Amino acid sequence: MEQDKIVITGVGVIAPNGIGKENFWEALRRGKNGIKPITIFDTAPYKAKLAGEIYDFDPAAVLGPKGLRDIDRATKLLCSSAKLALDDANLVVNDSNTDKIGVCTGTTLSSLGNLTEFNRQVIKDGPLFTDVGLFPGTVINAASSHVSIRFNIQGFNSTISNGFTSSLDALKYAADFIKFGKADVILLCGVESLNLTSFCGLLKIGFLAGINGPEISCPFDRRRNGMVIGEGAAVLILESETHAKKRNANIYCEVKSATNRFSLGQSTEKKISTTDIRKCMHAAITAAGVLENEIDFISANANSTNDQDKTEALAIKETFNDTCRNIPVSSIKSMVGETYSASGALQLAAAIGNITNNFINPILNFEKSDIECSLDFVSNAARQVKLNTVLVNNFGPEGNCASAVISRYK
Repeated sequence: MEQDKIVITGVGVIAPNGIGKENFWEALRRGKNGIKPITIFDTAPYKAKLAGEIYDFDPAAVLGPKGLRDIDRATKLLCSSAKLALDDANLVVNDSNTDKIGVCTGTTLSSLGNLTEFNRQVIKDGPLFTDVGLFPGTVINAASSHVSIRFNIQGFNSTISNGFTSSLDALKYAADFIKFGKADVILLCGVESLNLTSFCGLLKIGFLAGINGPEISCPFDRRRNGMVIGEGAAVLILESETHAKKRNANIYCEVKSATNRFSLGQSTEKKISTTDIRKCMHAAITAAGVLENEIDFISANANSTNDQDKTEALAIKETFNDTCRNIPVSSIKSMVGETYSASGALQLAAAIGNITNNFINPILNFEKSDIECSLDFVSNAARQVKLNTVLVNNFGPEGNCASAVISRYK
């Protein structure tokens, strides 16, 4: 019996360079930079001062004014993206389908802001004088839970907190749920919000640009010296093809595969091996049932860090051999920053736009790559080309690797 396809029928995006899928896709096509001076907290004491911050975000414009007072920024971002995705998919949640709809969210750093502020108040003022409204937002699954609460979704709700690869790991988890018949529809989510705690942590361990060079996000460029942090949320509506057709849904793309693996013994060196990235990409391509030369575009993990960009470029060369010369490579992180656990969801949302509108977004700030990083980089201006199959990569220095393949729906 042929396996039912898993398809994407709705897209909701809140990103530093565009709110809503059409604005986001057009911003990517035009090369609109969403990296700006940070306003959410004071950066005067620090060398790094830029981020992919969402300046013009008004959750009330999307969700209405009710129920927003006691929820944090990450929850507002995610619920707004979920509303946009549900509307885009023309999916109405009701008593007849709510038990077969689930939510799966990738996030890691978003609750740190609330947790830090809650602890600060407890230490300074004592437990009796602490703002109790902060407490529900101190747990990692708060944002995901609010999606189910707000939209009356009564199927499963899971949060995948796995660092840089969380969103693609959530994609695999969600796809398996649909494949095994445990859900008809899943909201695949990724979210991170800017907060001083995570900013200082990444600064302290030397991951941010501006510490040892110019503060610029320039993936694969020889001037790269660290990431510029970002925030954002993306929600994709995943369905079985049968369910989508039954309700006459518009289908954007098919999820062909999602794979992950872990690289042992690398985290202390803040490095990851080309072997593990290569194996992860190869597994995703094999599971998708396509050949290496059928990959039309690679949405790279590249976040402007020295070792990671180089390692990914070498892994692409090892995976595709001579074919790599003919496969365009780009990264959205030059425009939105490193959005950590949200990056996979944002890259998937971008890839859907790439396939739907036949373009590849450029890498901004790209001048010249290292010899080791030499690939067909799409730099500084978008490339118009028909795309059928896209490979999306995420990995982190702690050892996690994840890759996914999505394709034009046929």
